[in-house]
Amino acid sequence: MASGWRALRRRILTPSMKEANLSVRGFHVKDSAARSMLETIGETFLTGYAYAVEARHPEEAEERLEQLPWQFRGFAYEGAGMGFAVRDGLPFGGHHVSRFLQGKADDHVYMVYVGIGWAMARLPRFRWAKASAAATDPVLRWLVLDGYGFHQAYFHTDRYVHRQYREPDFPWPADGPARYASRAIDQGIGRAIWFVGGADPEMAADLIDAFDESRRADLYSGAGLAATYAGAADEAELRALRRRARNYSPQVAQGGVFAGAARFRAGLVTPHTTLAAGLLCGVTPEQASELADTSRAEAEATSAEPSGPSGVPAYELWRRRIVSGLSNLETAP
Repeated sequence: MASGWRALRRRILTPSMKEANLSVRGFHVKDSAARSMLETIGETFLTGYAYAVEARHPEEAEERLEQLPWQFRGFAYEGAGMGFAVRDGLPFGGHHVSRFLQGKADDHVYMVYVGIGWAMARLPRFRWAKASAAATDPVLRWLVLDGYGFHQAYFHTDRYVHRQYREPDFPWPADGPARYASRAIDQGIGRAIWFVGGADPEMAADLIDAFDESRRADLYSGAGLAATYAGAADEAELRALRRRARNYSPQVAQGGVFAGAARFRAGLVTPHTTLAAGLLCGVTPEQASELADTSRAEAEATSAEPSGPSGVPAYELWRRRIVSGLSNLETAP
């Protein structure tokens, strides 16, 4: 049982569950099934966040997270990543995320890094260094900005989605390359657009196609990730997303590989994951995980430096290797 102080901390820091309601957000409602799925995802995220905010230590939160429905558990770990990063970013915050990642959260490392980005969106910039201190992986750290972009599109939808606002000269990470930050943020915005569009591929594609052409590849990548990991779409709708993406279908597939790999690593593969990975990427979740691992190793071997050659982050090289690997699978005899 949480102490009075920890219960108060939860009430002060945790958003209302109503924030996950599609009607509150003003998002498109495709049908009741999709609405229920997307709202359950949001509520599970907030539950994980609340567990982290009120926990005495990360192990206590982990125990509670492991009791949640397995198909939604990754979202709870994402929320917990945010909660612990918020606590780290507050005065006298500590190192909760680092300790969290020493346990089962390591299986959900993609999601935890994304959660750190959510925390940064809620904290003043002078607290970002503390909140993101656990994001030490030079490749995965760009997922922090994916999380930041998702938060901004989810909670400030008119500005970031309908008016297509783009962050100028983003100050994180401090060692850059700075010009890539806006691209990583766009990947998160694209992931949020799947929710804004109510998991309706036509609506999501319409929203993405309203953006400048230079941003669409990253936006479609994010949409492909969300469509594979979060779901709420049937076979025909997944095929429609791939069709609407047109020249950006390789980026949709790359996002799908990230999602399949994340669920496979965590042992949370659902029938939808398998369906979406097959339709969008042409692979199974296990193959997606293998491709993600080999592509990352190849990208890191290209340069020992996080920024890669010509200022291209190893993270972006990783994404390109995945696209290339999928292309090779398609042309193999």
